[in-house]
Amino acid sequence: MTYRIIIEPTAEREIRSAVRWKTENASPSAAARWYNGLIKKIDTLRRHPTRCPWAAENDKVPEEIRELLYGRSRRHKHRIIFTIREDTVHILYVRHSARDELEP
Repeated sequence: MTYRIIIEPTAEREIRSAVRWKTENASPSAAARWYNGLIKKIDTLRRHPTRCPWAAENDKVPEEIRELLYGRSRRHKHRIIFTIREDTVHILYVRHSARDELEP
């Protein structure tokens, strides 16, 4: 089975914010590399999204949520937080791993 992917507005805003930060604090090319890599990582969820573990916040929300990590080092990882509804993976958040857990 191949899943569709929808990046929800909250995740889109978080991605734009991260790209803006990387553009200002690193470089436009670093921001572009990060963004392209993120999209490739998200695209891997088209197949077997259930391979990803439950997100730490899973017990706090009414819907099952999972996470996929993106980044090269422990300090610079982002959490791709998503849920699966029928044949669609919904990307809910893309948060830096240093941020606190989501609050319901």
